[in-house]
Amino acid sequence: MQLDYEWFKKKIWEYVGINLSYYKEKQMKRRIESLMKKNGFETFADYYNALTKDQKLFNEFINYLTINVSEFYRNPQQWEILEKEIMPYILKRTKRPKIWSAACSTGEEPYSIVMLLTRFFSLSEIKILATDIDDDAIRKAKEGVYIKKSLEGLPQEFVKRFFRENGELYYISDEIKRCVEFKHHDLLKDPYPKDIDLIVCRNVLIYFTEEAKDMVYRNFNKSLVMNGILFVGSTEQIIMPQKYGLKPIKTFFYEKVMNI
Repeated sequence: MQLDYEWFKKKIWEYVGINLSYYKEKQMKRRIESLMKKNGFETFADYYNALTKDQKLFNEFINYLTINVSEFYRNPQQWEILEKEIMPYILKRTKRPKIWSAACSTGEEPYSIVMLLTRFFSLSEIKILATDIDDDAIRKAKEGVYIKKSLEGLPQEFVKRFFRENGELYYISDEIKRCVEFKHHDLLKDPYPKDIDLIVCRNVLIYFTEEAKDMVYRNFNKSLVMNGILFVGSTEQIIMPQKYGLKPIKTFFYEKVMNI
C-alpha cells in the first residue's frame, strides 16, 4: 500500500503539479484514503485513473486536499490586535499598504481584511490580493455566499452593513467583493508577489512538512518589504523566527527585520 501511495504522489505531481511530499504524510494519506473509501475505490491506482477521467471527482479531490475550512474573523481577539496595533503601525510607514491573503480558501479571510480596513479607508481606496491553490474555492469566494455559522465571530456592524440575508444564507455585498483580486497560487511552487506590507496566511502551514514550511517562510521574507508583517494562525507560531529574518512583535504577528 505504501508503494501504491508513493506511485500516487508521483502521478499527482506529474498531472496536477501538486507535490504531496510537502504535506505531512500520515495526515494527508489518511485524508485521501477516506476520500477513496467514500467513492468506492480500493487502490490508489484505480482512484488516480478515475481522477483523470471524471472532472467532478477531480474537483472533489482538490477541494478535499486543500482543506477549505474557514470563517470570518477567526480568533476575533487576533483581529482586534490587527486593527488596534498592527495596522496603525503599518500606516505610519505607508499610506497605501499592499496586503496579501495567502491560501485564502473560500474568501472569509480576505473579505474580513477588507471590512477591517474600512476603519481606515473608504471602500473605493481598498484593494487587496487573495490567492489559493484551489480554483473551486476561489470560485466560491467570488460568489460570496456564506452560512450563518461562518459569520459568528464577525462584528455585528459588519454583518448588518455588508451582508444581505436570505433564509439560511448570507450574501456579501458587491462593494466588498470589488476590493479583492483573487488569483490562483501554489505556495509550494509559484513565484510570490513582491513589496508586500502585510501577509495574512493562517491555518495552512500546519499541514506542511518542516521542509515545506522552511521554504514558505523564506519566500515570505522575500515577499515582504522591510518591517512588513506576517500574520499566522493560532497553531502556527514560528520556531526560531530569526532564521527567517523575522521577529515576533505580538503573538502570531512577525515583523521582517532582515533580508535573508
